[in-house]
Amino acid sequence: MMKRILLIAAILGLSACTLPTRPPVSPAAWMVNPERAGPPRQERTDIWLKIGSVSVAPPFDGKSLVYRTGDQRYEKDFYNVYAVIPAEMFGNAERQWMNKANIFSATVGQSNSFFPYYYLQASIEEFYGDYRSKPEAVVSVEFFLSATSGAKVNPLIGANRYTKRISLKDNTPEALVLGQQQALAEIFQEYEVQLYKYAGNLPKPLGQ
Repeated sequence: MMKRILLIAAILGLSACTLPTRPPVSPAAWMVNPERAGPPRQERTDIWLKIGSVSVAPPFDGKSLVYRTGDQRYEKDFYNVYAVIPAEMFGNAERQWMNKANIFSATVGQSNSFFPYYYLQASIEEFYGDYRSKPEAVVSVEFFLSATSGAKVNPLIGANRYTKRISLKDNTPEALVLGQQQALAEIFQEYEVQLYKYAGNLPKPLGQ
């Protein structure tokens, strides 16, 4: 009896050792990072611009790619995610783009301790793939440029909203990310023109 028990235990142990091991599934990480091409503009002011807070409307504020499959139905893809949350991803791309545009003397990030006279904040209202009919990348952003003056704190200089829909070659996550990047690049290009106009007629900074 004892031998039988030992034999069964040995067989079970051998079977446990030979079970296939599967590595944990890691999600694919993606980055939307449009880069400005072309020569910089002629600087319009020697004041610095600070990129302020970036808010992202739910359900687009998480790291998962989001697909719209119905008029009221959105699905998150937990196997395909952004490398960082969209607010950070957008803020970094925005700062790099505006720095290369050369409209202001410099464009600094939110973590910089520099006290600026001009702030640029943004609100991302749409950031998803629309698969209700033909696949499209959808990006909607509203920009808020404000300044610190002697009379008010951060009075609004201008608010501008942009929406882009980019047709995708297929319904893969890679195509969606590339479409979002193209949409964001087009939005930055259009807002850069508007920001250049604003910079030519900015209110005087506090104390000047």
